[in-house]
Amino acid sequence: MDTGDLLADAFGRIRGITTKAVEGLDVDELAARPNGTGNSIAWLVWHLTRIQDDHVAGVAGTEQVWTAAGWNQRFGLPFDDSDTGYGHSDADVDAVRADAQLLAGYHDAVHAASLAYVRGLRAHDLDRVVDTNWDPPVTLGVRLVSVIADDLQHAGQAAYTRGLIKDGAR
Repeated sequence: MDTGDLLADAFGRIRGITTKAVEGLDVDELAARPNGTGNSIAWLVWHLTRIQDDHVAGVAGTEQVWTAAGWNQRFGLPFDDSDTGYGHSDADVDAVRADAQLLAGYHDAVHAASLAYVRGLRAHDLDRVVDTNWDPPVTLGVRLVSVIADDLQHAGQAAYTRGLIKDGAR
């Protein structure tokens, strides 16, 4: 397996979990926050997709799918177009209301853009420094693993939250 295929597989696992987490739920179920304080499935899926979009577009040198394909307009959220959800308040989490089709559609579009980028990567590409604001500087490999790890964590949270909601624990 080469580098591009390995990364494509990792991003595909995120997509699989995300798709199952939103499937068949209505807007209210997607926006439900366990115990009124946990993150909703809608927020988790939107956030993990925004992070992937922001970070992969950043290293690829492309415009984010969020703005390039008009997903920012379709979601109609009260945030700046650069907002990825990092540091959101309870009110911000509550503001993310979307149906399963919209969430999955945006994630699918970002997934396709991510695959288009990572499939062309080779092992030596992963050593390229992409962020000098850290010590040590962040390489492409570290950035992509960071995105994958963060996204898998949030996808797992969305899947867990789905189980709570389907069991009636709101």
